[in-house]
Amino acid sequence: MPGPSTELVQQLYRTPPDRFVAARDAAVADARRAGDPSTARQLARLRRPTVAAWLVNLLAIRRPELVADLVELADELRTAQRELRGPRLRELSAQRRAVVGALVAEVRKLAAAEPDAPPAGRLPLAEVEATLNAAFSDSEVAEQVRAGRLLRAASYAGFGEVPRPQLRLVTGDDEEPEEERPARRPGAQRARPEPATRTDRAAPGTDRAASRKDRAAERAEQAERAAQRAARAERARQRRALDRELALAQADQKRVEAELTEATGQERDGVAVLDGIEAELAELERRRAVAEQDLSRAKLARRAAERAVTVARRRAGEVEGAIEALAAEEGDADGGAGAAD
Repeated sequence: MPGPSTELVQQLYRTPPDRFVAARDAAVADARRAGDPSTARQLARLRRPTVAAWLVNLLAIRRPELVADLVELADELRTAQRELRGPRLRELSAQRRAVVGALVAEVRKLAAAEPDAPPAGRLPLAEVEATLNAAFSDSEVAEQVRAGRLLRAASYAGFGEVPRPQLRLVTGDDEEPEEERPARRPGAQRARPEPATRTDRAAPGTDRAASRKDRAAERAEQAERAAQRAARAERARQRRALDRELALAQADQKRVEAELTEATGQERDGVAVLDGIEAELAELERRRAVAEQDLSRAKLARRAAERAVTVARRRAGEVEGAIEALAAEEGDADGGAGAAD
């Protein structure tokens, strides 16, 4: 069976470290219930990241385009260092500092949006910055940052500009080392005093040294122009990236403003419904009170009627008894009169 999906792994590494183990164990249990022991074993091997690593993972998962720009700039910076391209290396190093600062600020914003993130004052942003700097010097760290599966912070490995004197000598031309060695020989000749009679032979060497300086100056000028073109291209790339980010931010702004308008309307409708329900409840309470009063009066009337019925029945019984007694007396009287006759 296939292993865990990329979405599931990213979901786990988006989870704050204090809840990572519980989320991972729940995913393992789900895989076992689904009859996928291979995925369960792979999930069980995932390790909890540190808070700093979690913040870097959050950046890679939430803003992959920014991390992609970082990795691209890191490749360019390593290439410039290998080729000893001084002006380009200085320019890229300045861009590295700016990019790392912007990414650390973005990490702070992403953490603020996470409900279970540590407070802003306890975020290990120094470790985050060190890890991002390490990505510029170590391609493996850069790939781990891009994948969003970092387990612990990495440290800066010392990558950066080469010493300034070398930057002034290196022009990016492959023939530069050969030009440096002859340039040192006229100086050595000047260190040894020459007889006045050999000044005519020193002039050709001076001309060659001047020619070499001219060629070196020309190459430096060419390199500077190339660096300027590269800087313009880099600024254009950054402008395009910022334009994309601005478009995304504006789209997000429109979306949340629409959500705010909709939520405001729903709140207003809810208030109206609640007011109607409360009015209905008040009317029902009033009608209930009236009904309770009517019921009390009906109960009193029933009890009075029951008492009247009881009295009437008793009276009817008494009258019936009197009638029967009278009828008996009349019968006795009629019997006595007949006997007398």
